[in-house]
Amino acid sequence: MSADAPPVVVVREHGVTHVTLNRPERGNAFALDMVEAALAAVQAASTDGTRLLVIAGAGKNSCTGLDLTDLATASDGDLLLRLVRIETLLDAVWRAPCVTMSVGRGRVMGAGADLFTACDRRLAIEGSSYTFPGAVFGVALGTRRLMERIGADLARDIVRSGRVLPHDEAVRVGLATMSVPPEGVEPEIIAAQQAATRLDAETAATIHRLARRDDSDVDLAGLVRSAARPGLKDRILAYRARTLTTKA
Repeated sequence: MSADAPPVVVVREHGVTHVTLNRPERGNAFALDMVEAALAAVQAASTDGTRLLVIAGAGKNSCTGLDLTDLATASDGDLLLRLVRIETLLDAVWRAPCVTMSVGRGRVMGAGADLFTACDRRLAIEGSSYTFPGAVFGVALGTRRLMERIGADLARDIVRSGRVLPHDEAVRVGLATMSVPPEGVEPEIIAAQQAATRLDAETAATIHRLARRDDSDVDLAGLVRSAARPGLKDRILAYRARTLTTKA
């Protein structure tokens, strides 16, 4: 990938906005510039007549969580800001007035799994996997939305244990709405586009608004309270060290 490639690619056509995370060499992990670009795209799609918003990742993995390449120079405050902006992105997707669709491919981890969860329609490509490791370093990000998708008891178990859900289990528990082979993604997007335009935009937006509890401030407060404890960077470093040891 070219060094000057945009962190997010946005394509709008026929009422569909495609937002593609575009750092495959880093597993599309969230650096701050990617978060801001994705947030700007989602906010634009909420006001420009978009009827279907499709979020995916370039390459073999949708999104592997936080980009930790700058961890050596980042402060607790830098990391907290990034998490706050990710929560702002998740909330914008959750409350979008159009139909939202996420495509899970390869590893879908942490904030990437939270972004997947925030969408209305959630396609799990065969072979994909899902995990929510943030609680290991003391961060409560996206937990309420996960609870709304799969129930409080199961969500607590998954977050506490950090276990990995393969695509078929993700469908079975309700994290994903359906499983598809790689070639099945495009037909589902076409079908979703047709369904999304069945109602007029104002009626569709009203239905979306009524179907979503407005707990934005609660979600943000919970995240900040958890992540603002001193030692955030040290906890992330310890998690990364354990992960590397396990892989080795």
